[in-house]
Amino acid sequence: MTGFGARLAAEMVDHGPLCVGIDPHPALLAEWGLPDSAAGLREFSLRVVEQLGGRVAALKPQSAFYERHGAAGIAALEETLAACRAAGTVAILDVKRGDIGSTMAAYAQAYLTPGAPLEADAITLSPFLGFGSLAPAIDLAVAHDKGVFILTLTSNPEGASVQHARGEAGSVAGSLCAAAGAVNEPFDPVGPVGLVIGATVGDAVARLSLDLAATRALILAPGVGAQGGTPEDIVRVFGPGRRVLASVSRSVLGRGPGGLRDAAAAVADTLRMAI
Repeated sequence: MTGFGARLAAEMVDHGPLCVGIDPHPALLAEWGLPDSAAGLREFSLRVVEQLGGRVAALKPQSAFYERHGAAGIAALEETLAACRAAGTVAILDVKRGDIGSTMAAYAQAYLTPGAPLEADAITLSPFLGFGSLAPAIDLAVAHDKGVFILTLTSNPEGASVQHARGEAGSVAGSLCAAAGAVNEPFDPVGPVGLVIGATVGDAVARLSLDLAATRALILAPGVGAQGGTPEDIVRVFGPGRRVLASVSRSVLGRGPGGLRDAAAAVADTLRMAI
């Protein structure tokens, strides 16, 4: 079986292992000469898609920055996702949803149903109500050739107390990897369930004995650039040859609308050489 994972893996080969996060926070809007308003973030987002659509492996809007502006902000997010689709670029919506039962199913329908106003190619999910609670989203993703990225090892200091915790079956992160691998097993070369593992988690992957190759998962690695991670860190954290998609935001967006393409191309080339 193929599907979303194979599509994104091909985009990474064609454009480099770079995902540009669309994070229209107030300071960045100000640097671009835009107001901190729904109109400002709409213009910001559509400029990013116009400049980078079809030129990077994926774009990743951060839902929170749109939600803070209410209905007008959500409308801007809808336009941004539609622009990504029109450009043929994978859109990973960073929403970090996690719930149970009908509520999880409703979140999945909002983001992963073809034709939905907030339709994305993939979303981020929080699994800490149990991996099984994510089944409605995973099932819908598989049905519609969409993807999900599961928070597994995050770079915030507080995350380790949960993600590194061990029980009889091993670490929490290890159990998430195993569960993702079970879903991805029928897919070749990679499946629809990806993992979010920060580029700045140090030796955690090795220390927790995580077998990432067995998961058949794409790795979404935030933290490269302004957050302190480097392409060399990706190799140290994951080893060479892994299917790692580095998520970069400010290092590209901080160049302003006139420098986006050159900045993204430079980062993608650096990542290619390092990984």
